[in-house]
Amino acid sequence: MLTQLLKLPLQLAESALLVFGVRIGTEEPPHSSRDLGDGVQIRTYGARVAAETAVSDSEEGARNAGFRRLAGYIFGANHDASKIAMTAPVAQQKPTGTRIEMTAPVAQTAGGTGGDAWVIRFYLPSGRTIAEFPAPDDDRVRLVDVPPETVAVLKFTGNRDPQAVAERTEQLRNTLRAYGFDATGDVTAWFYDPPWTLPFLRRNEVAIPVSADSPGSPPTA
Repeated sequence: MLTQLLKLPLQLAESALLVFGVRIGTEEPPHSSRDLGDGVQIRTYGARVAAETAVSDSEEGARNAGFRRLAGYIFGANHDASKIAMTAPVAQQKPTGTRIEMTAPVAQTAGGTGGDAWVIRFYLPSGRTIAEFPAPDDDRVRLVDVPPETVAVLKFTGNRDPQAVAERTEQLRNTLRAYGFDATGDVTAWFYDPPWTLPFLRRNEVAIPVSADSPGSPPTA
């Protein structure tokens, strides 16, 4: 009884935070990081497994439609009818290059695709291989192995509409140029919080792959 009473304030606090959209105990992909400067971090991620879908729509429309498809997969729309823990962030990218195939094999290595659609991605819980996750029921959802990568990341709060993402992307690119980093891929926007999260509590990020051996020297006066 005493233990339950002691837990009650914590449970009430967690409930209050959830109402405002504050994440509690949500897994993020493991990584190492170091500060570069001007609010930018250089992060190194290991191999991950992700569920992703391609959506031809506006930036915000694609994010919403893609989120619903992927949420369906982790909430049980899969061959095992099993639930998979939600992680953060939700990733959104518009790759350049080869046209995206809207219906793709269930399992393949990520990268090398692109075109006129947005790719929305959920990173799946760590510690499992791609073969250990159930296949999606929706053939517009596929599982991919995401290889290790080094990325430059700029974090921001508040608005996350297309203009805000574009402005932060340009800020990140300018910082990378100033510090002598070479971008090696397309920008990805990462969103960590649900839509109802108060803007000043939101964690948003833009990330650009960089060469691990870029000098990263501070700009000279």
